[in-house]
Amino acid sequence: MNTLLDAAFSRPRTMLVGLLAIMIAGIMSYVAIPKEAEPDVSFPTIYVSVTLAGISPEDAVRLLAKPIEQELRTLEGLKEMRTEGAESYASIQLEFEAGFDPDKAMADVRARVDRARAELPEEADEPRVTEVNISLLPMMVVNLYGDVAERTLVTLARDLQDRLESIATVLE
Repeated sequence: MNTLLDAAFSRPRTMLVGLLAIMIAGIMSYVAIPKEAEPDVSFPTIYVSVTLAGISPEDAVRLLAKPIEQELRTLEGLKEMRTEGAESYASIQLEFEAGFDPDKAMADVRARVDRARAELPEEADEPRVTEVNISLLPMMVVNLYGDVAERTLVTLARDLQDRLESIATVLE
């Protein structure tokens, strides 16, 4: 190890040229790498939820989630399935393997939930199938505060909201 360090210190110009070459190669690589301003990140997760007024969490799992679970168990690419029951509500979270096709997965889940619909109580609401889409989640939260009247803050907030929503890439 000492001989390597001695060689490096005895040739300072060579080491500086090598360092400069490494830095130039790094900068060129950074510039050449494709970058996307607004990448579309998809999470391999789909939620299925069903409501039925007035049932307990245990009954929600037994009456609402179990029939749907039975249909969803054999989905292709399914990594994990988690069920949650609450008062008047049951949900199933489906996590797929990375690299899944979200459109195909949504179509498969909807088809199987439709098949399981016959096994649900008649009073149950229509099951909802929702894909986790990060592009629909808020990316920025703005808070306004100040030593002014609340009416002034509300007026400023609405004006700021209108100006932000007028930007083409801002949804709402």
